[in-house]
Amino acid sequence: MNAAVDSRSATSANRLASLRRPAVWVATAAAMAVAAWVLFLADGTPAGAAVDDPGTFLVTVLDSVTFAGLLFVAASGFTLIFGLMRTVNMAHGSLFLLAAYVAIRVQQAMVGRSRNIDPADVGMLDWLVPMLVGAGVAAVLGLLIQQVFLQWNEGQEMRQTLVTLAITVVLADQMLREFGGLAQRMVWPGAVTHFFSVMGERYAATRLFMLGIAVLVGVLLWLWLTRTSVGMVIRAGVDDRQMVRGLGINIRRVFALTFFVGSFLAGVGGVLGASFAGAAPGTDGNWLLNALVVVIIGGLGSLKGAAAGSLLYGTVVAFSPAYLPTQYSYYAIILTFGLLALVLVVRPHGLFGRAT
Repeated sequence: MNAAVDSRSATSANRLASLRRPAVWVATAAAMAVAAWVLFLADGTPAGAAVDDPGTFLVTVLDSVTFAGLLFVAASGFTLIFGLMRTVNMAHGSLFLLAAYVAIRVQQAMVGRSRNIDPADVGMLDWLVPMLVGAGVAAVLGLLIQQVFLQWNEGQEMRQTLVTLAITVVLADQMLREFGGLAQRMVWPGAVTHFFSVMGERYAATRLFMLGIAVLVGVLLWLWLTRTSVGMVIRAGVDDRQMVRGLGINIRRVFALTFFVGSFLAGVGGVLGASFAGAAPGTDGNWLLNALVVVIIGGLGSLKGAAAGSLLYGTVVAFSPAYLPTQYSYYAIILTFGLLALVLVVRPHGLFGRAT
């Protein structure tokens, strides 16, 4: 009986592999065609062919990597909450935006001005302290949401979705009332606002500073999840909660800590995003979608998947408007979802995901 079941499973796996093989060939051919276009054939595009203008190409590469860093910070919290804990938190984007607004207010209070703040007037502490305060507010609110609304609905994704969507609407209205409907910006500290030359092109050091924070976040998360007892309990609790409870471990307390950290990371991403592009109503929905796409591409519960998904997504976002013909640049957003579809055809559970 077991042999027959194993045989049917193997046959099914072989059939799926054979069906997926053409998709792999298509993906490989598409990647080679895109590389050839960017390197040699992209005349008439805003950036031009890479062999003719290597400086613009290198700047676009840096843009994709630095933007991927911002995506990773925003998505890493979502990876912890949605990917590892399997908790649907549609309020993740609201925590992102709330942290940005709080940090902007704290920075304005520290600098002593509410508008026309010059980076030269902003010291490193005038940026770091507001970031920690904003992220801390997001972390506490996220923990409150988890304790009051979500832990009683474990495994009920539809209820969690509806509850957190309702929370998102409430938070959006309150932020609109408190912070207004105009775009606001977190000002970078003057120490990181200089430019440097990349093959004759000017490039902002702030983007590399943002990338450095993303790398630091990634390293600390990896160490926490793989080198600490709490991280091991989190990964074990995701796979088998009953076994962890049987060992006498309070899994709810561990998951509460995980939600706190994930919400804190959403806040850090919000402050980086407000420094990069500003904060405005609607930003929360955009970044929730960004985080969701990154996690789906990389695979649920995988930190390296979140990094790979961020890099792929950031590359498409940076290269599409630069290397599409000018009259077709509005198709750039379609390529983002084309990437998502292509990855899921080749790897249905994401690049580093696995069946649950």
